Amino acid sequence: MSKSRISIAKVFKTIVLPRWKILLVGFILIIISRLAGLVVPASTKYLMDDVVAKGDLNMLKVLLIWVVGAIAVQSVTSFLLTRILSVEAQHLISVLRAKVQKQLLRLPIRFFDNNKSGALVSRVMSDVEGVRNLVGTGLVQLIGGVLTSVICLVVLIKISPLMTLYVFVPVLIFGLISMKAFAYIRPIFRERSILNAEVTGRLTETLNGVRVIKGFNAEQQEIKIFEQGVDKLFRNVKKSLTSTSVITSSATLLLGLASAGIMGIGGSMIIDKTLTTGEFLSYTLFLGFMIAPIVQMSNIGTQLTEAFAGLDRTEELMNMPPEDDGTERTLRIGDIKGDIEFSEVSFAYEEGKEVVRNINFTAPAGTVTALVGTSGSGKTTIAGLVATFLNPQSGTISVDGVDLRHVTLDSYRSQLGVVLQDDFLFEGSIRENILFPRPQATEQQLLAAVRAAHVHEFTDRFEKGLDTVIGERGVKLSGGQRQRIAIARAVLANPRILILDEATSNLDTESESFIQESLRSLMRGRTTFVIAHRLSTIRQADQILVIENGKIVERGKHEELIDKKGRYFELYTYQARI
Repeated sequence: MSKSRISIAKVFKTIVLPRWKILLVGFILIIISRLAGLVVPASTKYLMDDVVAKGDLNMLKVLLIWVVGAIAVQSVTSFLLTRILSVEAQHLISVLRAKVQKQLLRLPIRFFDNNKSGALVSRVMSDVEGVRNLVGTGLVQLIGGVLTSVICLVVLIKISPLMTLYVFVPVLIFGLISMKAFAYIRPIFRERSILNAEVTGRLTETLNGVRVIKGFNAEQQEIKIFEQGVDKLFRNVKKSLTSTSVITSSATLLLGLASAGIMGIGGSMIIDKTLTTGEFLSYTLFLGFMIAPIVQMSNIGTQLTEAFAGLDRTEELMNMPPEDDGTERTLRIGDIKGDIEFSEVSFAYEEGKEVVRNINFTAPAGTVTALVGTSGSGKTTIAGLVATFLNPQSGTISVDGVDLRHVTLDSYRSQLGVVLQDDFLFEGSIRENILFPRPQATEQQLLAAVRAAHVHEFTDRFEKGLDTVIGERGVKLSGGQRQRIAIARAVLANPRILILDEATSNLDTESESFIQESLRSLMRGRTTFVIAHRLSTIRQADQILVIENGKIVERGKHEELIDKKGRYFELYTYQARI
């Protein structure tokens, strides 16, 4: 995976600029808030030099009105800032999460084969959260802090250029240290996102595979692996905390030295009567108001750095080429007959290691093609090529004479049905799982699919029938029951091309007899590809392709291949003896 770094210009163009109206309101509010905040330090000069020194009570009343009014303005603007910008930030997070999830689902199957689902969940949910600091109060507070510091700096120069020059040196050094630290921290935050995704991914796997873990008494092993993951995460956090503590401690040291110098210079100027007590007090307060935003900016800078690190990872994902980018696959096909042809098709998961080589065969519309062979021979790869989950490195696969490489995936897959070996069911009810490919199907169509797959044989025994909740991945059902629901789902989809990958692998003898009948009904008139280790399930196929080491070594009907006494005969007689 290439490491992308999102530029400030792109962030401004795609995230900040489209929300300029809301951010403008935020900037106006922060300006009002910060200007109101300067009323207190500005009033101290008049408090000391006029009210206290001259006993002017009228001036005291005016000052109190201004101070109380300024506090009220700050309170209202603070509420509005949070209400407007924080809500928009959370809205942006939800939009980006949806955008990343959409991009994820457009990526090819091979991407998911190489990445943990838990890690991908972390990328969708966590990596985009940092943008709240860009659109939320973070960016506005940063600009507000700069504005406050500039105004205060002007006032400080006006009160005493000498003291301000002395203060400016440590402030400048602090700024340089902060910039260096933020550049160092960004890759640390990026690495933290990766580690967090790995730890989350492993935890998700652990929870999904808890039966296997307990079955092999492997709890301690999983605990150790998870502890190692969280320890790596801790070391990463420790590294970033060290960097941020350098910023904080340098701020304390340098700004402390500045304060000490001001005490000396200011004290001397008061003694020399070149500075009044009120001006000195006002100066120190304005100095505090200038320094506080600078320190605050270092915290906001850390948050913005974290946001950019998360956006780096999001950008990396968004830049990945989807399986259908609309450039090569431009042909939308209507209703297909289902003639499938492989011509000199080869495919490799890794460069130079072909899994299938120079495959040639034709599957006429409405026929059943069975793929037979030992594990790892290439059967499932061929089925994946038919389903467009994989694309051939060389050769062509055509449907009704049209090269599949040029056909849009949605127009083809809308006429495709699959029943996979890993009969995946979603958490929810049996009804919801069967309706998955056609949520708008009528009750009659649903019940027809239920009967065709003999799902009613067991749902009739459940108190809630089809509305029975089956748990995550259908954990409350037997393997055979899950398989029948998966077949009912395929029946309801009413596809032109059907792929059955070990569709009867999880069935007991009684269930298999039910399913064999429903599968015959399902396959009628559809171009069907059947992968089965149990050769008894494919005896009625129109053609049987025997795959060995990625090549077709035999082809024909069951009786023909038995008579040949070749590889199929060996496989069949071997199973018959078991």
